Amino acid sequence: MTAVDVHPGIVGSPTTMPHPTPAELIRWTCEADTAAFAQRLAALPGVRNAFIELHGDLGAGKTTLVRHLLRALGVSGRIKSPTYAVVEPHQVGQGDNALRIWHFDFYRFNDPREWEDAGFRDLFASPGLKLAEWPEKAAGVLPVADLVLTLTLDEGQAPDAPPSDDLELPPAPRQVHLSAGTPLGHGLLEALRA
Repeated sequence: MTAVDVHPGIVGSPTTMPHPTPAELIRWTCEADTAAFAQRLAALPGVRNAFIELHGDLGAGKTTLVRHLLRALGVSGRIKSPTYAVVEPHQVGQGDNALRIWHFDFYRFNDPREWEDAGFRDLFASPGLKLAEWPEKAAGVLPVADLVLTLTLDEGQAPDAPPSDDLELPPAPRQVHLSAGTPLGHGLLEALRA
């Protein structure tokens, strides 16, 4: 597998969708819905090499979703937010079959030179799952996402408490808008619809 096979938008020509992908809108009424979605996503083989963008305001549930997804994929131990480190690496398994996962939080990303200096281009060109919170902060350097999730609180709902790395989702329902940006993302979206 080459870097072009993994993420052509980084090292080759951008990949176009075989046909337009309609977006999907789902609703999570509680944290158990978030966990169930994470389990379904983790069960899809294509997620092992996907780039998934997570959009949403502070407190929308992005980090909570990532924690549920990482647990569903087999990550054990403490899962912390990469807010200050920008990226937290994880690995499930050993050897050639190991699943490498990078959880990015670009909230404090300010300088595109950080992209090269930190080796992010190489990470995105390598096999493994990449999850990015606040991807709009690195929009000029990120490849096309396979799957884009935008989390919003249902109209009129507000978090019960300010967001924190240690807080779980408050009981406010979420709307989740899913869309695909690549053929891999299209396959993931179709499998999630099934």
